[in-house]
Amino acid sequence: MISEKLVFDYLNPGKLFVKLRGDWRIATGILSINTVTSCLASHPDIVQINLTAAQDLKWDSGLVSFLHQLIRKCESMNIPVDRSGLPETAQRLLALASKAHKGGIAPAKNHETFLERVGVGLLQEYESVRNGFEFLGDVVVSFGRLVIGKLYFRRDDFIFLVRRCGIDTFLLVSLIGFLVGMILAFVASIQLRMFGAQIYISDIVGIAMVRVLSAVMTGIIVSGRIGASFAAELGMMQTNEEIDALRTLGVSPVEFLVIPRVLALFLMMPILTIYADISGVLGGLVISIGMLHLNFAEYLNHTQQAVKVSYIWIGLVHSLAFAVIIAVSGCWHGMKCERSSVGVASATMSAVVTGITGIVIATAVITFICQTLGI
Repeated sequence: MISEKLVFDYLNPGKLFVKLRGDWRIATGILSINTVTSCLASHPDIVQINLTAAQDLKWDSGLVSFLHQLIRKCESMNIPVDRSGLPETAQRLLALASKAHKGGIAPAKNHETFLERVGVGLLQEYESVRNGFEFLGDVVVSFGRLVIGKLYFRRDDFIFLVRRCGIDTFLLVSLIGFLVGMILAFVASIQLRMFGAQIYISDIVGIAMVRVLSAVMTGIIVSGRIGASFAAELGMMQTNEEIDALRTLGVSPVEFLVIPRVLALFLMMPILTIYADISGVLGGLVISIGMLHLNFAEYLNHTQQAVKVSYIWIGLVHSLAFAVIIAVSGCWHGMKCERSSVGVASATMSAVVTGITGIVIATAVITFICQTLGI
């Protein structure tokens, strides 16, 4: 029996010889296996199929797909298929397809016990903490070199970082500070109006914003905006092997990339915090005048009396601590980023989480110290 692409030869009883010829590329369409199965149905005594290839055979994955379907059909009929006459490459592809269909290349199951998984997790956390302290030590050493004038980084890059950390963030900080001041004044007014003590809203808003809230809210905003950008930027440099190139040239990545970012954020965070202080006080002023009908001058006078200079310094100390935490965590996660897009995304997320967690812990520590010292 002869067709366009198949030649059937039924010479020996019980054996069917199938020769493949012509164009079997997928662009020409995949031939149905019904042609072969109809031949099997007309010769029920067939116990084996031998596949061979003609000299003019042209093929790609279309042939492999056809043969794979044919072999599966023959297996269901308990008819073995001899593939020795096919091209060697086609035989290897068919073997891989058969393994994939039978689950032969499925990943091995993990038989680790609970204690083994816990141990591996603890070792990974220990290694991460150790690397973090090593990175922090490199940053401290590099700052020492900066103090004695032996550290070099590009001036234009530093100015650009200062602008990105400061000027480009002013609008967002002012908006959040203003809204937080309004919310704080509104919540305080609910209780103070019961006692006719609305004027003390200025004291609550002023002290809360200047002492803690402005620095914390600014830190969270900067962590999500600047810390994430540091991690993503350095993560892409790590992926593109730019950091390895700096090491090859004898340039310290910590000195050239990390220190300018830490220094820029260290300089701009106090300014952003003071700006958030002013925005928060103005937000409380709007609520006090618009809803509680307080006097403008009286509100500002009470704020001036309630807010001490020491409160301003406490807020600035918060902001400086947050600046170091955000910049170092963002740069660290970027420097240890895996070389893939998923690694960059993971580093960015980890930088934000680490920064916010560090802000909360630093706030608790500084508050405890201030309460202990009575300031």
